[in-house]
Amino acid sequence: MKPKSVCGLLAALLASLVFSVSARAAFPERDITLVVPWAAGGGTDTLARTLVKNGKKFFGVNMNVVNRVGGTGVVGMNSVATSKPDGYTVAVVTFHLSAYRLLGMSDLSYRDFDLIALLNRSQAGLSVRTDSPFRTMKDLVDYAKANPGVLTVGHSGPGQAWHLAAAALANRYGLKFTFVPFDGAAPTRTALVGGHVSVATTGMDEVLQFYQAKQIRLLGANSPTRHPAFPDVPTFAEAGFPIENPVFDWRGLAVAKGTPPEALQVLRDGFRKAAEDPEYIALMDKLALPRTYMDHRQFEEFLIGMEKSLEPVLDSVGLLKKK
Repeated sequence: MKPKSVCGLLAALLASLVFSVSARAAFPERDITLVVPWAAGGGTDTLARTLVKNGKKFFGVNMNVVNRVGGTGVVGMNSVATSKPDGYTVAVVTFHLSAYRLLGMSDLSYRDFDLIALLNRSQAGLSVRTDSPFRTMKDLVDYAKANPGVLTVGHSGPGQAWHLAAAALANRYGLKFTFVPFDGAAPTRTALVGGHVSVATTGMDEVLQFYQAKQIRLLGANSPTRHPAFPDVPTFAEAGFPIENPVFDWRGLAVAKGTPPEALQVLRDGFRKAAEDPEYIALMDKLALPRTYMDHRQFEEFLIGMEKSLEPVLDSVGLLKKK
């Protein structure tokens, strides 16, 4: 090969390498889509839109929120898992991702994603009407032991986080509740206040207004620490009934498996800054949604623990399909 040809080839290879490196370093070059697998106006949607409201400041491009609903979140989350792994499509992943495989609904799990961060970890609270004879968790547990199946416990749907949080308590302490499912937290609260169920298991944030209006009494929080918006409500452990692996509702961020490391780093850094934005913090605190930021490594450990805690609880209520 002639010297000029060799030089030309080397120059072309060098140019290709420089172009490749600069192309990778340019991420993001266009707007990013944030997929919310739940309907517009809900808690997850509100959280997501506030998180990326000032996205251009942290990413240099806009973050466009798109709602893709259906299949109890499967449609939206799967659309990201199967998207091109280039970092331009991000999913808000939620509690349901921990349960799909165990419920036999879908093979989709956290293993199909590159994780970015956990944003929120909400705990369940057990509440009763303020005129209820149950003033403490002990009152409730003692009665349930003496009267198997008598206590009716309202929840927002079989296999949902709040149902399983109460089921975990029953499983751990040999209790038998009669679970009454409703289509969401709103009708569950209404049923409790109306005297149609004895107890409600919900997200604590979901009963905040009823609690402030003194229509309900919260007996305990299914969490290792007290909820900052409910400082007088003991944890299950403080009330004398610890749960080794509490079932939490949670929300986080992820992209398709195989996303380039450079893009992942930009997303992880940008979302960490977005989660520190004062507007986002103010909204989360107003909604009583605990801010529980975990990086991708901590997030993965949390999700491994969630599946371990969910399997025996789902089995105890007859919902475990995949073992």
